[in-house]
Amino acid sequence: MDKLMEGRTSFVIAHRLSTIRNADIILVMDHSNIIEQGNHEPLMAKGGFYADLYNSQFAK
Repeated sequence: MDKLMEGRTSFVIAHRLSTIRNADIILVMDHSNIIEQGNHEPLMAKGGFYADLYNSQFAK
């Protein structure tokens, strides 16, 4: 999918966070509101909603 979107503006709506991990900008929404934004690393470092959701999907 990365190759297909290269050089283009794309909107991807995903429940599986592995799909959007390499996105330049991730918008995290809850009840129709944007509650966090950034790319994967800062969102994980923030430890907010995105990090909790990501960790719940990939926890061992």
